[in-house]
Amino acid sequence: MKLSEIKKHLGELNQIGFKLPDGTLVPRHFHVTEIGKISKKFIDCGGTLRDEEVVNFQLWEAQDYDHRLHPEKLMSIIELSERVLELEDLEIEVEYQGNTIGRYDLGFDGKHFLLLNKQTACLALDQCGVDDNSKPKIAKFEPSSSAACEPGSGCC
Repeated sequence: MKLSEIKKHLGELNQIGFKLPDGTLVPRHFHVTEIGKISKKFIDCGGTLRDEEVVNFQLWEAQDYDHRLHPEKLMSIIELSERVLELEDLEIEVEYQGNTIGRYDLGFDGKHFLLLNKQTACLALDQCGVDDNSKPKIAKFEPSSSAACEPGSGCC
């Protein structure tokens, strides 16, 4: 989800809820302790130089059980961050600590913001020697002394 999308959704909500990948909700007394921009410059396994930027939200909960972050307050924090940090309309990554600090993509189901598990991937499959298993394997026709394919041989 991009920054513009969360702002649109916040404008339609009366309360904010974040749902973890296992379906449980982040406790309602959470805080958004920071909004920032994370820049990553790296070389993939194929030797290509890459740049990534995301807007980062950090969620945190304390013992202040009566705390509630309202949509208008989060919107004002986002707008301040956009002005001061000169944020672009980037994808959002959310940090939240369960047993360890997790980093999540962000989705929306019409009621709650969804913390979606992130996945790793090779960015240079064509160069790093790993087979792309997403393509179906097709048997190659090898001409033989017989002109016809045997049933079930996979040649036709």
